[in-house]
Amino acid sequence: MRPTQPTQSRGKRATGPKRLLALGREFAKFGTVGGLGIFVNLGVFNVCRGATGLPVVRCSVIATTVAIAFNYLGLRYFTYRDRDKSHRSKEVALFAVFSVVGLVIENGVLYVATYGFGWGGPLLGNLFKFLGIGTATLFRFWSYRAWVFRALPGHGGRHGSRHGDPSNSTSNPAAYQPETTAPPP
Repeated sequence: MRPTQPTQSRGKRATGPKRLLALGREFAKFGTVGGLGIFVNLGVFNVCRGATGLPVVRCSVIATTVAIAFNYLGLRYFTYRDRDKSHRSKEVALFAVFSVVGLVIENGVLYVATYGFGWGGPLLGNLFKFLGIGTATLFRFWSYRAWVFRALPGHGGRHGSRHGDPSNSTSNPAAYQPETTAPPP
């Protein structure tokens, strides 16, 4: 394995272990917010199921929507508080789009289990709700860090970009290089 070399277009990059450590810290913060969001999601889901006569998937969509609002606040002000805040309306719009995709993934798992296979009841409902949350979380982690909560150019050497470097501009999603991107050969 060749050590990471700085390139003219990217500037100096963090080494592999430092990048993995930064990614681990980010994932831990994301997981903390997500873990609390799971409690919110499952709590609202079970209260809705017990207090209303709504179908299981409708209760799940309501619970997911409440958890999305909770998670946005946690991600913006805890996990990604050091990220670019200059385009808040774009950030909220992207967060909403990716959250809706996550909502479809999460509730799709519950829908298929409940109506496709007939696996209903409170215990199985919670199990498949939890599996749906887990599946959607993988998508959300990737999409939120790559597209919604963008790193500031040159911030902490995370992406090795410089303020004047258009090849890794936060306004150009095609040029985005997350910490996990392998260095050029």
